[in-house]
Amino acid sequence: MTKILLFLFYFATPLLILYVCHVSKTMKKIGAVVVAYIIGILAGNIGIFPQASDAFHEILGSKTALQHSEALQYLKEGIISNSDVFLNQIRSVQDLVMTIVIPISIPLLLFSLDLRNSLKTLKSGILSFIIAVFSLLISVAVGHFLFHDSIPESWKISGMMVGLYTGGTPNLAALATALEVQPNLFILTHTYDLIAGVVLLFFFISVAQKLFNKILPHFNGKGEHKSTIEIIKESEAPNNLLDLLKKKTLLPLLKAFGIAVLIFAIGGGLSFVVPSEFQMVTVILTITTLGLAISMIPSINKIEKTFELGMYFILVFCVTVASMANLHTIFQIEFINLFLYVLIAVFGSMIIHVILSYIFKIDTDTTIITITALSTSPPFVPVVAGALRNKNIIVMGITIGVIGYAIGNYLGVFIAFLLKAL
Repeated sequence: MTKILLFLFYFATPLLILYVCHVSKTMKKIGAVVVAYIIGILAGNIGIFPQASDAFHEILGSKTALQHSEALQYLKEGIISNSDVFLNQIRSVQDLVMTIVIPISIPLLLFSLDLRNSLKTLKSGILSFIIAVFSLLISVAVGHFLFHDSIPESWKISGMMVGLYTGGTPNLAALATALEVQPNLFILTHTYDLIAGVVLLFFFISVAQKLFNKILPHFNGKGEHKSTIEIIKESEAPNNLLDLLKKKTLLPLLKAFGIAVLIFAIGGGLSFVVPSEFQMVTVILTITTLGLAISMIPSINKIEKTFELGMYFILVFCVTVASMANLHTIFQIEFINLFLYVLIAVFGSMIIHVILSYIFKIDTDTTIITITALSTSPPFVPVVAGALRNKNIIVMGITIGVIGYAIGNYLGVFIAFLLKAL
């Protein structure tokens, strides 16, 4: 019964979140992902779930849960308690949910990507995009070498942050799964990123344009005024999922879901032919590659609501992983270095980007919208573009964001293992 209730909680809560965000402008501004984290953290820290004993915590190590038979053996030997066994059952459900939802969500998110058109539209901002990625890699590498002795598995954190600042939450979640990051480190990293992201966004919509215009060229592009309503809508968090139940939407969407499951199965099958330490990486990169390839099939690419369904599974992941976080550790002094690492990644990359934009004579608005698209994700592009009073950069910004999402998993895995090897 406990497992059934947990599955219902993790899969039904995002539906409620999406509905509330759909009917409430205030909640929509906060964002479904943030709400999901809040609910998950509250569920995991108000006493509903038992706390692990020191012995159980030591036995787990970096694992999420033990095999049930293994947990019973430890109980029989008197090493752990009944409460630990119950917690292990909960953790087993959480581990299963996280293992399933990310590999299914990635293809669904990619199916709606118009890769050819995105590459064409990116032309005007390609140099700024390259500079942004280069600036990020430099900042992440510097942070890694500064804090690798004080942050556990900092190479994994580095890979996650590369994914986060090129493609947002979906990449962060995918890389956390691929690199097998401990849930508490994942939620800490994303929490600190949310804090830094709010400051960065406020800076961009307030004084950044006036400040950067003092050293960078002013925007004088002749971009066409295109109707961007649809592309903006698709880049936002999903709306009410009740729309998915309509017959004309549901049947094609079930087809897309079936293909996503098949891709997951192929990735899972390939993982058995590589060493165990590379299994999850193989799964994630395989499904990303297949998802991008299949997105180029017109009949699949035109299926409506695949992005929204993929984001629903991302929200399931967010609620689940947040419920596994130990809230009091977020405020412990030993994690201050992780917070500083996030600040270096966010603001260090911005500073490097602006310096390089000055050298290569890239204008203020293109610089700001590129950093916005990669650091805070495409849904914030229209917000910042509005503050800059420049609608011409919306399509470019969103395109940069979706391309960043497409490469984020590859780049994150590559950088993680590169830094590990150094």
